[in-house]
Amino acid sequence: MVQISLLGLTSALLPTALGLVIGPALQEREIEITSAEDKLQPRQGYYFQNWSEGGSNIRCNNGGGGSFTANWNSKGGFVCGKGWQGGGARTFRYSGTYNATGPGYLAVYGWTQNPLIEYYILDSHADLAPNEPWTSKGNFTIDEGTFEVYQSTRVNKPSIEGTRTFQQYWSVRTEKRVGGTITTKKHFDEWAKRNMRLGNHNYVVLAVEGYTKTGGPGSSGSASLTIN
Repeated sequence: MVQISLLGLTSALLPTALGLVIGPALQEREIEITSAEDKLQPRQGYYFQNWSEGGSNIRCNNGGGGSFTANWNSKGGFVCGKGWQGGGARTFRYSGTYNATGPGYLAVYGWTQNPLIEYYILDSHADLAPNEPWTSKGNFTIDEGTFEVYQSTRVNKPSIEGTRTFQQYWSVRTEKRVGGTITTKKHFDEWAKRNMRLGNHNYVVLAVEGYTKTGGPGSSGSASLTIN
């Protein structure tokens, strides 16, 4: 995955099906991705992330305000979504629709540096099929739901800082939903209790992701989501 960090600090390859590049285009338009491509389009205080690792039949559209849509049927990995530069303790209040088959997620997704951490907060998913082995770190319940916590390791993989070995943190909702509130600090606090420390926040987005599990099928689906 090709990536340029939102803060403009580093150009690198991103290891999972999530990534972005700061792009100059500000106008609303639908993008059909047929090769590796990233787009980041600011609008009304939000950033639009649109990336593919070479899959076909993927359409992502940057709507007004905090809205975006996606339609896909592809064996290639992709991600599109909206969020904020800098990340940190953000509250996502969102609504919309998400329907998918095959490996993929509807999640809040972000990166930190020092330490270098890639993290997911999954609200819904199709096939839960990570490409790295997960280590269970227990579960927790907050007013927003009950979540299973996992940690995984990427060894000598591309990241926003180049090729590195780094940790992935995961919160996975036990009862899937589409729409509601995701307060990132509540997850950060729970992770800290498990010695899962974060660093300086780079960016965070609400995103849909599809990808191909090694040796397995691709994904298909549609989503129409709005950050309120």
